[in-house]
Amino acid sequence: MSLDHSSNADTIRSFADFYPYYLREHRHPICRMLHYIGSILVLIVLGFALLTAQYILLWLLPIIGYGFAWVGHFFVEKNRPATFTYPIYSLMGDWVMLKDFLTGQIDKKLENAGIVADS
Repeated sequence: MSLDHSSNADTIRSFADFYPYYLREHRHPICRMLHYIGSILVLIVLGFALLTAQYILLWLLPIIGYGFAWVGHFFVEKNRPATFTYPIYSLMGDWVMLKDFLTGQIDKKLENAGIVADS
């Protein structure tokens, strides 16, 4: 299990530097899919909670979002989530990766990060 992110600390100075690293931490399509599911469920629960004024449901958002993602990291990728080292960039990365997936750009972004899309 890869747990050391310290080797990237000197090279990551912006989100543009971080995102290729983030994608390399999400090589496996099942890990990425778990992230997409968690992010979409977060949006659904957020919308439902706001529309129905059931604000107590908002406490579920981090559990849903991180729960799916961390299953992907600990059991599929077998690495340490980037959230532990780069919490803000990692949260941004989740949404950018989902956007790239939904717009059909994920394969190109994976390739640019040095990852074969079907891996």
